[in-house]
Amino acid sequence: MASTSKATVPGGPSLGRSRPRYGELIIKVILVLAAVVSVATTIGIVAALLEPTIEFFGTVSVVEFFTSIEWGPLFNPPSFGVLPIVVATLLVTIIAMIVAIPLGLAAAIYLSEYAKPRVRKVIKPVLEVLAGIPTVVFGFFALTFVTPLLRDFLPFTLDYRNALSGGLVVGVMIIPTVASLAEDAMSAVPNSLREGAYALASSRMIVSLRVVLPAALSGIIAAVILAFSRAIGETMIVVIATGGRSIFTFSPAREMDTMASFIARAGSGDVPVGSIEYKTIFAVGALLFVMTFLMNYVSAKVVRRYREAYE
Repeated sequence: MASTSKATVPGGPSLGRSRPRYGELIIKVILVLAAVVSVATTIGIVAALLEPTIEFFGTVSVVEFFTSIEWGPLFNPPSFGVLPIVVATLLVTIIAMIVAIPLGLAAAIYLSEYAKPRVRKVIKPVLEVLAGIPTVVFGFFALTFVTPLLRDFLPFTLDYRNALSGGLVVGVMIIPTVASLAEDAMSAVPNSLREGAYALASSRMIVSLRVVLPAALSGIIAAVILAFSRAIGETMIVVIATGGRSIFTFSPAREMDTMASFIARAGSGDVPVGSIEYKTIFAVGALLFVMTFLMNYVSAKVVRRYREAYE
């Protein structure tokens, strides 16, 4: 009876079982560990916030916390209405997005559709360097340059520390986030769509706005939501430029205290550990975490809704 053997191709690889690839196994383990660390970090944050927050609401009424317009947990007597700092946070964030969205999208359209490859290789890294500037530098820039400039040219009176100046500079800070991610999404649009539009005698502007922009909409929305989350949690700029006065107002000309700036100031002060004032930091942090989580959740839903798949 003839014996069987594994077939081989002369000069080619063996069709038998190859040697174990330990390098790929190591890489796979590293990637799994990275994913586990990310999930564990999120769980750790939730665990750290949960117990002090529950203890806080065991003393302070939830209704008072979410409906009162008096915020002064470090005063005597204390007041725990979170609305003033929530409004201030949203006001600064909205001002920042008004600055960042048009400028960031304009930069993305230019880099993706107008700039030559050599120009893009220079401008995009320079733009991304803006994201590496420490936020404390942005804060002092807002306080010492932007605010005096606004006070000279605006017809109404600004407080020396105000939400308008802080919001404008936060917007400048997040421009690279919008521009870089939106440009990546637009560059991923197949050239066949552009060529088809040009074949119909469309101008470059029409191709950019009516073909490329809608095709990259999911990536652009993700960039905007990520920038929004980045702006809502910004700390140093608002600590320096926006101030720390907890008043309920919708005027960007007034000094305000945002959620992030309150956490920074209260956490760096002489608040006794375990006191109700100390637990207020965790309650505000938990609220900020929930707001950011909801924004990311909505972003994921919207991206899946408008995602375009190309072959």
